[in-house]
Amino acid sequence: MVSTANAREINNFTSIAAQWWNEAGPMKPLHELNPTRMSILKRWLGNDLKGMKILDIGCGGGLVCEPLARLGAKVTGIDAGAENIEAARAHAAQSGLTITYDAILAEDFLAKHAGQFDAVLGLEIIEHVDDPAFFVETLVKLVKPEGRIILSTLNRTPKSFALGIVAAEYILRWVPRGTHTWAKFRKPSELSAYLKAAGAKMTDMTGLIFDPISGGFREHARDIDVNYFVCATRQS
Repeated sequence: MVSTANAREINNFTSIAAQWWNEAGPMKPLHELNPTRMSILKRWLGNDLKGMKILDIGCGGGLVCEPLARLGAKVTGIDAGAENIEAARAHAAQSGLTITYDAILAEDFLAKHAGQFDAVLGLEIIEHVDDPAFFVETLVKLVKPEGRIILSTLNRTPKSFALGIVAAEYILRWVPRGTHTWAKFRKPSELSAYLKAAGAKMTDMTGLIFDPISGGFREHARDIDVNYFVCATRQS
């Protein structure tokens, strides 16, 4: 059976599961980019998320699930790492939020939940899975017809190697060494092809850049050389 699971990649994140909500810890870059990430999500999903059924695949400790839940969405988060889900559940309980979490692979989750969600998110996850085409196909099957699929990842360019791996992992040490494999980064053309083959059409794309002046991340509509987001719609 085809699987997206990669034990080494999963272990990279479960080994630091207790640090998901430590804003000064190894997840610091995710905390810093979250405001910009949420801005993009709200623009593509709509500002009124009340009652919207949203699935976050590779949810980790729930950094995106929680703000979506606060906006009124009915959020489900799944992750291949049980330790990550434990951390997510604990923090949601502390925050008084109702979020459904499950430690399960996307393809296994699909068996009982095909076509049930208004939107499916795969943020900073496709570069960590085996068989990305199958992963995208699974995401598309989980969303309702005309529902939205939103992915974010790193482009496979010389610039992303220099900034996403050399700088981020070895010089600035934003993330642990070995977190990323440049060969697994995906070009926008590849994501577009995966989506089309799965029955979805890419509708939007935008970039994310690090601003050395402010020390934070911001959206850049034209600069997709390193980090970028895409939005697609499942065709009916």
